Amino acid sequence: MKTSLRLLPLLLVLTACGLAHAQSFSSLQERMSAADFQKAGLDKLTPEQLHFLNAWLRTHAGGAGNGGAGTAPVVVGPANRFGYRAPADQSRGTVASTLVGNFSGWDSHTRLPLANGQIWQVSESSSWSCQSLKDPKVTIKPMLLGSWLAYIQGCSNSVRVERVR
Repeated sequence: MKTSLRLLPLLLVLTACGLAHAQSFSSLQERMSAADFQKAGLDKLTPEQLHFLNAWLRTHAGGAGNGGAGTAPVVVGPANRFGYRAPADQSRGTVASTLVGNFSGWDSHTRLPLANGQIWQVSESSSWSCQSLKDPKVTIKPMLLGSWLAYIQGCSNSVRVERVR
């Protein structure tokens, strides 16, 4: 009986430490308003996908809502800085331009030179073919978790990209 009474404080401390650690991470549902959660399209994820995303954030973003102390999200700065990694206190915006030359699709090695001087690289392993287009309009929009999505007018699919220049 005396031994179990001596272990009680230790057990209470360990329980408190476990609870504090469990509370150091807040899920996306807890961090975002319901409107923002829905606007980001997160309400369309399956419970398994949302669990995976929260687990990924827990291990890659520092866990306690510190904005990913070790990583700088991709954000937009001054006019010609779209897509470059920059401090998190800047906002992100949409890039609208045209692709230079002929375009008929992409694969994982495709570079997209824009009329504004920027060059974007396809950052996923997919490939897509579309009709041959001459100087098509392109819109590159910021997406969730720092990624960018390119929409090419006349091509019925979008592709994830990252800026290389």
